[in-house]
This record gives sequence, C-alpha cells and structure tokens, in this order.
Amino acid sequence: MPAQSEKLLSGALEAGRNELAADSLRSHGRLRLAVTGTSMLPAVRPRDVLMIRACASDAVCIGDIVAYARDGRLFVHRVVGRAGVAFIAQGDALPFADPPVAARELLGRVVKVVRRGRAFRPALQPPLVARLAASLFRRSARAGRLFTRIDGIDWSSAR
Repeated sequence: MPAQSEKLLSGALEAGRNELAADSLRSHGRLRLAVTGTSMLPAVRPRDVLMIRACASDAVCIGDIVAYARDGRLFVHRVVGRAGVAFIAQGDALPFADPPVAARELLGRVVKVVRRGRAFRPALQPPLVARLAASLFRRSARAGRLFTRIDGIDWSSAR
C-alpha cells in the first residue's frame, strides 16, 4: 500500500475512533480516554488515562481541563478564558490558544487522571514547577519529547 494511502487510512481510523469516543461520552455521560498527545504536558502525559464526565458549557470554569470535538478531532485542553458564551482553551505546552470553543463542541470535563495506577483530580492551577515546565515545553518541542522519554522510565529498576 502506498504511503499516502496508509496516511489517509490512518487519518480515517483516527477520525472514526474520535467520533466513537465523542458519541460514547454524549450518550453515556462519561468516558475513559488514554492520552496519546503531549499538548498538556506536564499536567497530562502520554499513557495517562482520563476520566471525563459530560457537563454543560456554563458549568466550565477557568482552569478546568475539558474535552471537545472539532473537525473530527478530539481535544483535551485547559480553559484559559471566556469569549461570550464560548470559552478559550489552550494546551499547557502549546504557545497559542485554540479558536473559541462553542457550547455544541464541548464534550465534558476531566474529573480524574490515572497515572501509573494512581488516580488524582487535575489541579485548576498547576503548581509553580509544572507552570515553569509547561513554559519550557511551549518554547521547545524537543524538551517535551525528552520529558516524555524520561517520564516513561521506571527509575526503580534502572541501574
């Protein structure tokens, strides 16, 4: 199969999975989602599992981490502001905010993060160290990739 066809098939499969996840959240009101991206480093990391609950747009507060669907893609970013009835979201490790998110695009709010078997609630205001790390990741994608490699190491068995 040519590389272009594989890329199109991969994109179609991802869009299908994203739509299935969004439909599941809309119909059941909750969803467990494994993280694959790095846009929310260090608060949310690849391999974390997010517990997302459906909520109304007017229940979203600045600092919440929300899931929303747009153009066949699923995003999990932090709310950083409001724009009338819409809200502004941005990945902690991204340099720019997303276009305003309409209420119809909102799927829900992250209520729990599970990392290496431990569950915790995401902080509305990340600690200073996490904010400094996110600032570094906004400036350097390489730093984010290095962090995810180091974070994936089981230091208890490393020599």
